[in-house]
Parts: sequence; structure tokens; C-alpha cells
Amino acid sequence: MADPQSVLGLSRPDWAGEDVAMLYDMASRFLTEEIAPHYEAFEKAEIFDRASWEKAGAAGLLCASMPEDHGGAGGTYAHESAIIEAISHVGVDGFGIALHNAIVAPYILHYGSEEQKQRWLPKLASGELIGAIAMTEPGAGSDLQGVKTRAEKDGNHYRLNGSKTFITNGQLANLVIVVAKTDPSQGAKGTSLIVVETDEAEGFERGRNLDKIGLKSNDTSELFFNDVRVPTANLLGHEEGQGFVQLMQQLPQERLLIGAQAIAMIERALAVTIDYVKERKAFGQKVIDFQNTQFKLAELKTEATVGRVFYNDCVARHLAGNLDTATASMVKYWLTDLQCKVVDECLQLHGGYGYMNEYPIARMYRDARVQRIYGGTNEIMKLVIARTL
Repeated sequence: MADPQSVLGLSRPDWAGEDVAMLYDMASRFLTEEIAPHYEAFEKAEIFDRASWEKAGAAGLLCASMPEDHGGAGGTYAHESAIIEAISHVGVDGFGIALHNAIVAPYILHYGSEEQKQRWLPKLASGELIGAIAMTEPGAGSDLQGVKTRAEKDGNHYRLNGSKTFITNGQLANLVIVVAKTDPSQGAKGTSLIVVETDEAEGFERGRNLDKIGLKSNDTSELFFNDVRVPTANLLGHEEGQGFVQLMQQLPQERLLIGAQAIAMIERALAVTIDYVKERKAFGQKVIDFQNTQFKLAELKTEATVGRVFYNDCVARHLAGNLDTATASMVKYWLTDLQCKVVDECLQLHGGYGYMNEYPIARMYRDARVQRIYGGTNEIMKLVIARTL
């Protein structure tokens, strides 16, 4: 297959230095050799095995941006981007380590006490703990202020009651950051983040592994909290009521991460499609020789190049500490819309074979669609951007 990383012919951005490039190469080799041969089985089982997480931890692919003294590799978001892009370029998009690495672990790093960091981050880095964040509820999706899950103080514990849905890594996770109301009368200001270690939690239940259109191998679950007693020491932050602010501070990286997944799949879709049209013949000539094919791929490559340059610029801003919420919303919404468009057009160029599951483009078509929904729907992204007008 054409190399997805070089299909656009762009030079490496300044933030992707030699160490980032080496990590990308190492991650690509690991995923190709250790994950890809088993990926079809994970898709059919609709879940990964824990052994794959532990292998990823041993290979240094978990918590790459966490400090070395907390079990990580001491990198930055640039290193996480390399891993995320390798996952999509290899085509094992259901491996849920991006959320674990670049969403769950940073909450503990930025808001956890030193004791919490020492307790949880090394185990997240090894794969002993698998992370999830429980935001969405049956009645509260993108509207985080509508969360109903309640955490009531009971001595030196909280009693946690409520339900969550659409939780990525929900079947495997044994460390879950729960968004809960510690003071419902305060609205958003009464929201807190509480870490639940599920292996020891009475009253914690996992619902079904949800039957999704795509990303089948990525377990996505309902979670139930029925009078779960959680030590007050598991609160993230120095005091209650900081949860909404903490969520807002971390959402730009989450949305940038979704942009990484989008641009990487766009590049892979183009790579597999270019290979296909160069080999496939119709009406006595290769499909690439038709002017329509050339024009369509020229359009898609141009749009993909614009998307990659925009993503690279957003990463540079993020590493400099000045990626604002509106721009992060732009990269999330625009790249995921583009992702769905490019994958759809690439499927069309495959003709009937594009609709066959044995061709990678078919899986990409299914897997891409959710990108416009999670992390805040693209409609919410536009509202965020509109507030800056």
C-alpha cells in the first residue's frame, strides 16, 4: 500500500522532530506485527483483550506524554499524535489507547494530587489500569451541564448514584473518571470529577457492550453506579465544584485528538484508493486513467493537504499553550466532516468492491461516522465558534 504518511507529499512539521518520527515508526511496526494480525478477531468479539493493552504498555505506547517519574515517557502531545496517527494509518482504529493516553491520563496529571499521580499513572502506563471517562448520560450528551449522576458526601466517602452511556473502553476500564454533581443546586459549578477504581467498587455494574455501526473492536458501554462508595480522596482537584472548569480546560486537546484521527484516516483512505485505481481495470483501461478519477482524487488530495496543514498548525499552537477552544472546535468539526466526505468519495471510486467488508475502505466508511458526534457534536462545535463572532 502507498504510505499514508507520505501520500500528501508534505515535509514533516517542526513539532514532529526526530524522536516523534522514531516513535511513529516504532508504533507502526508494533501495531502491524502485534495488533493487526488479531484485529479481525477483536472486531468480531467487539472488544480487545487485556494482553494487547499490556503489550502496548511494555512497548512504551501508553502514557507517552506523562512524566517519566510517573511511569510515562516524558513526551508531549506531539508524541501522542504520532501514536494516534500510526493507529489509523495501520488501520486498527478500534484500539482505544488514544482516549486512555491523551484524555484520561492528562486529567490525573493536571488535577490529581501527588499521591493520586503516583498511585494511578504508572499503572495506566503499564496497562494494568485501563482508563475511561464517564461523561455522557442517557439524558445528557453534549450538554455536560445536564449531568444527573450524584455524588453525596458520607463521612470520608462519596455515595455515587447514576448511569452513564456510550463510554469508550467501558467493558475493559478499571479506572473511570466520573462526571458527577456534588452540589446540584449550583448547576455547572456543582460538578466534580471523581475517580472510581472499579475492581474494588461495590454497586458498580457494567451494562451491555453497545452494538455500534462501526469501531466494533472498541468496547463501548453503559455503566451503572448504585450507591458506590468512593473515598473522598479520589476527588480530582483541591475542592468540589471544579469539574466543569476542568472539563472545559481539557476539551481542546480532546478535540485536537479527534482531528488527528480524522486526518490520519483521510490519508489512509487516499493511499488505499490510489493503489486500487492503479490496479483495477474498467472498459479496457485502468480506473486511474479516467479523467473523472484523476479530477476527483486531485480534489481530495487538495482538501486533505489543507486539512493536514491546519492540523499541524493546531498542534504547534497546542504545544505552545495557545490553542483556544474555538480553534480546537474548528479542527474537530472541519476535519471530521472532511473525513466522512473523503472516505465516501474513495468508497465510490472502488465501485461495488467498496461495499464489501473485505476491502479496508468499507470499514473506514463505518468507523468514520461517529467522529462527527463524540467529543461534542459538530453542531455544538459550530455554536462554540459562533460565540467568537
